[in-house]
Amino acid sequence: MIALGAGVTACGSDDHPLSASPYDATDQIAFNGPTGDGKKADPDKPIEITAEDGDGRITDVTAKDSAGRYLAGELSADGGRWHSTTPLAANARYTVRVSTEDEDGAPGRRVLDFDTSKPLTKKRLKVTFGPKAGTYGVGQPITAELSRPVKDKAQRAVVERALKVDSMPAVDGGWHWVDDKELHYRPKEYWPAQATIQVRSNLDGIKISDRLWGGTSKPLKITTGDRVIAVTDASSHVMTVYKNGEVIKEIPVTTGKPGFETRNGVKVVLAKEYFVRMRGTSIGIAEGSAESYDLPVYYATRVTWSGEYVHAAPWSVGSQGSANVSHGCTGMSTDNAAWFFKNVREGDLVEVVNSDGNTMESFGNGFGDWNLAWKNWRGGSALLAGNPESSGPQEQARLRPQSV
Repeated sequence: MIALGAGVTACGSDDHPLSASPYDATDQIAFNGPTGDGKKADPDKPIEITAEDGDGRITDVTAKDSAGRYLAGELSADGGRWHSTTPLAANARYTVRVSTEDEDGAPGRRVLDFDTSKPLTKKRLKVTFGPKAGTYGVGQPITAELSRPVKDKAQRAVVERALKVDSMPAVDGGWHWVDDKELHYRPKEYWPAQATIQVRSNLDGIKISDRLWGGTSKPLKITTGDRVIAVTDASSHVMTVYKNGEVIKEIPVTTGKPGFETRNGVKVVLAKEYFVRMRGTSIGIAEGSAESYDLPVYYATRVTWSGEYVHAAPWSVGSQGSANVSHGCTGMSTDNAAWFFKNVREGDLVEVVNSDGNTMESFGNGFGDWNLAWKNWRGGSALLAGNPESSGPQEQARLRPQSV
């Protein structure tokens, strides 16, 4: 027992190579950038760190700028070379921490500080995030509007990589390029209720192309309220409203008649308008024709930019719950419309099923984002496209309140 104790003492932590304070690894590594000589690194060029001593190697490198952005890099298998793999930010200050070990396994360290120069071009890409700060329903997508078009796939990847969305609770989500100047972000499923979502751009000073660099952008913070989803069954003429998975109201409704069928699919509440004057000419109906109308409408909840609403329709109460007689909107009694108007907010979800109408457009007429299966949504990302992911039932059909 005494001999064993002595042996343990001889091999104690004080004598282990990893317990020693790191030695100065200045002579063990080489750096291709400026080192305190007043010069600035070219942000167009990657940085490279190599091990000069054949008996030692690099074990880890961490590079971060003063804004807290990490610089991605790759370390060779033998520890002989590390190089950055993402663009450096222009007009930024970086701190690089290099860890090494010698032939005996003793740890070394060197800290490098350097600045990058300003970009030569004055063209900057700015990002405007939407919606405005506030509280929304769980269906509200995040939008990013670019100040300049970006068409090249590699350049899109640089932009998309710098757009950060943090949600509490966390979600599995991704960006989708709507066109050259607009991206939308949504989770695989709806946002959690009572979530906090923060959005920011890390593009400032990042090179996108030879003539375009990232500029500053204002961050965004929104929250979500309760999970409110209204499902209208056009064949049974009933809207069922769910709140956090529980049915809170069933409303007799009328939807679009033949030739004016209401769009199927998931829509997101865009706005609430207490009074709207609705005219048939706004949807292409000739004035004076048999289908022409000009009506004062109250408690109008908008779900498309082309004029589809959930609203009070006192003139069709006799058909509500039994027939479809509208020109595409979902009509209900004034009392029910007032209740609906009070109990929904922007970002809440309105889904129509069993209509003979087309499916809601994914983009351009409001937010039809949820009508894209997750696999197709990922296909619109410059980073996620082509990245295989298991396909579950929820990717084949939209999540409905009944399954909550």
